[in-house]
Amino acid sequence: MTHPDSFKSRKTLAVGGKSYVYFSLTAAEKNGLAGILRLPYSLKVLLENLLRNEDGKTVTADDIRAVAQWLKKKRSDREIAFRPARVLMQDLTGVPAVVDLAAMRDAMKTLHGDPQKINPLAEVDLVIDHSVMVDNFGHKDSFKKNVAIEYERNMERYGFLRWGQEAFDNFRVVPPGTGICHQVNLEYLGQTVWTRKGKDPKTKRMVEYAFPDTLVGTDSHTTMINGLAVLGWGVGGIEAEAAMLGQPISMLIPEVIGFRMTGKLREGVTATDLVLTVTQMLRKKGVVGKFVEFYGPGLDEMALEDRATISNMAPEYGATCGFFPIDVETLRYLKATGRKAARVALVEKYAKTQGMFRTPKSEEPEFTDTLALDLSTVVPSLAGPRRPQDRVALSDAAAEFKTALADIFKKGSDDARAPVGGTDYSLGHGDVVIAAITSCTNTSNPSVMIGAGLVAKKAIALGLKAKPWVKTSLAPGSQVVTDYLAKAGLDKSLDKLGFQLVGYGCTTCIGNSGPLPEQVADAVTKGDIVAAAVLSGNRNFEGRVHPQVRANYLASPMLVVAYALAGSITADLTKNPLGTDKKGKPVFLKDIWPSPKEIADTMRKAVTAASFRKRYADVFRGGPNWRKVKVKKSETYAWDPHSTYVKLPPYFDGMQTKPSGVGDIGGARILALFGDSITTDHISPAGSIKKDGPAGKYLIEHGVAFADFNSYGSRRGNDEVMVRGTFANIRIRNEMMGGREGGNTIHYSADTPSGEEMSIFDAAMKYQAEGVPMVIIGGKEYGTGSSRDWAAKGPKLLGVRAVITESFERIHRSNLIGMGIAPFVFDGGKTRLDYALTGREQIDIPGLSGKIEPGMHLTARITYPDLTTRPLPLVLRIDTADEVSYFENGGILPYVLRNLLAA
Repeated sequence: MTHPDSFKSRKTLAVGGKSYVYFSLTAAEKNGLAGILRLPYSLKVLLENLLRNEDGKTVTADDIRAVAQWLKKKRSDREIAFRPARVLMQDLTGVPAVVDLAAMRDAMKTLHGDPQKINPLAEVDLVIDHSVMVDNFGHKDSFKKNVAIEYERNMERYGFLRWGQEAFDNFRVVPPGTGICHQVNLEYLGQTVWTRKGKDPKTKRMVEYAFPDTLVGTDSHTTMINGLAVLGWGVGGIEAEAAMLGQPISMLIPEVIGFRMTGKLREGVTATDLVLTVTQMLRKKGVVGKFVEFYGPGLDEMALEDRATISNMAPEYGATCGFFPIDVETLRYLKATGRKAARVALVEKYAKTQGMFRTPKSEEPEFTDTLALDLSTVVPSLAGPRRPQDRVALSDAAAEFKTALADIFKKGSDDARAPVGGTDYSLGHGDVVIAAITSCTNTSNPSVMIGAGLVAKKAIALGLKAKPWVKTSLAPGSQVVTDYLAKAGLDKSLDKLGFQLVGYGCTTCIGNSGPLPEQVADAVTKGDIVAAAVLSGNRNFEGRVHPQVRANYLASPMLVVAYALAGSITADLTKNPLGTDKKGKPVFLKDIWPSPKEIADTMRKAVTAASFRKRYADVFRGGPNWRKVKVKKSETYAWDPHSTYVKLPPYFDGMQTKPSGVGDIGGARILALFGDSITTDHISPAGSIKKDGPAGKYLIEHGVAFADFNSYGSRRGNDEVMVRGTFANIRIRNEMMGGREGGNTIHYSADTPSGEEMSIFDAAMKYQAEGVPMVIIGGKEYGTGSSRDWAAKGPKLLGVRAVITESFERIHRSNLIGMGIAPFVFDGGKTRLDYALTGREQIDIPGLSGKIEPGMHLTARITYPDLTTRPLPLVLRIDTADEVSYFENGGILPYVLRNLLAA
């Protein structure tokens, strides 16, 4: 196809003796796009993407003009097609995505098409980082033992991924034990400026294109790479699969909120304290579905690692991304992490040529709205006990916990104690049973990791020890972390406090915290203790970190060490001693807190580019365990009918070459009725599998011993397990159950008009057998949290036709459409309470069988138990024409498959 190049922007850039084709923003400004250099840097990336991919069909000249016209009102309702350069996956979300691709090959073959058409067209990297669990901790061989268990548990999955690595083009796998996907992305995969060879549409010769590095990822914290000026965000697995297969990401030109930073962090304040403050401010501002871009003189005082920490938390403050532009600090980081000199030179020249390079003298961009922060006002902080945006100053943490104990956890007294069997200590509310240095948020940042090591070193020197009831762990996102901790001599101090290496992966932050010691677990359960966890992660929703730990606090790695020493969140670390030294003298936090100079001096000696180059020199080869995983190469996957890990999903069963159309919803029952802030953790199966739940019963029926259940995350390639775990979270509250927690509901029918209590899965299967459609009712911010595709796949397989809420989180709304489920919001600001919904009602939703328009208004009907009816005005939150197409095809995958079949 000939490129129209409507704005004569195609140019050539010479760097270091090489020539690159690029699409010039400065040329486009002269040729009809006046003012575009005043755009936010993140929108410049989107604009370049449109200029480069203009084809007159999916990207038109009017689409490109709309970005320039954004400057008039600083917002737009224009739909555009964004094509990311690449896709990033972690294994929990990646395995089901590869399962879907394998199933699409089977479906293509069944429909007499070419299975080889099902192949990634964009580069895809899958990093196996979410399968390690903290089974062993506190010993020098913990890492080795955990890796052995990981391979034993996950050999089927790993064999499947090895098959995918062989079967699909443009698909690379980073083996287990290497690092967290976001940190591998930041330290190695991300290039800031991407290059790709392609055929020139005019000369038909092969040329090399240069353009901004962009991506989507199947983990919501893909946004971490925004700190490296790489535009990317999290999407559901189904959306990522479409991107892999060459489909553009359909999106509205976003509003961009400018976050202006001035000043400098004070001594004793960390990047973690800063990000918790930023998260609180932006969540209060309201930035869901918007870009956030950071600017101002404060950026000149901020290391790239600190920027990445802020970008990582974009899902927590609700934004699509948290973007930092290219500047001298970007170049410094690329050099410091061992990127090639030629790439760094290209990044610098490309960015400066394009008007994408920020300097202290650069004109500040124009934004939809702004807010500001003086960095010198940030104070040491935590966030908890249940949400990342609930920041509390360190000085107030103990008092705030006591308030939460009464208000949130409904405990009348804070002095309950439970003896721990076989020991001389007991546990009380607020005692810290997990202290974990974990997650990409902070372990990518040498300042806080070395800071934690120095805290440990000073504590050991004074004779302090971690409290015996605390489960301690160190799970860094990169092998480079252990290199520089060892080089600085800090690994031994962390080891002595119990923070031995347990694995390179996402552990405690996603619920892979492993079991508590049996006697501690028994005390927590028998005493009904509100135990606490302190972790350097990014998520602390109740039930996520550990099912027995109800109060969870996000904190810097340095404070994680401090709370392991103190042993309780009820201790005011700004006033109370952490313990006593060898002479019996009280030791306070300030006594072991390192100065900025100590941290900086240690970093200068220990963190080297050579270490990055060495660790990433052969990153895809893996160790001997990975190389032992053998697989037979084949075009389609040889499904094992007995596998409880990887199963052919039913999404394409009976699929025809043409869609059959969407039907109206009549006589639907309410499967569950929820309040506000239902997260994807509540909806999607996550964590451990209960023995007496539907998923546990399924595994036992298929000969799996309880000890071998593994986690839901590891079994995401088996739809039978996952559908049984949907809405099964122990902390979920279905209002139909009178406030009780757990994944149960009430099934209503003509035979049982008063209802029968059962699991949500069992009720859904009954409704399916009766031919009754189902809807879910929710409150505000439905679907908050990680981009879990099973939060949409599960309801689809349960038979849910529609979800009706007050508002949706961006990614989850998109995923529901991607599975053919209609997302509705109550019209006119109404709520479930305005309609006195109890779950006993029936819902009719007409109008879906006709022409579907983005954002269309429909009037549903509620039929109450006494047979009275009431109109229910709704707005269909299908926002773009592409989303309409996905929905009408029954989801994005059938849409893509039909298009490829017709091509």
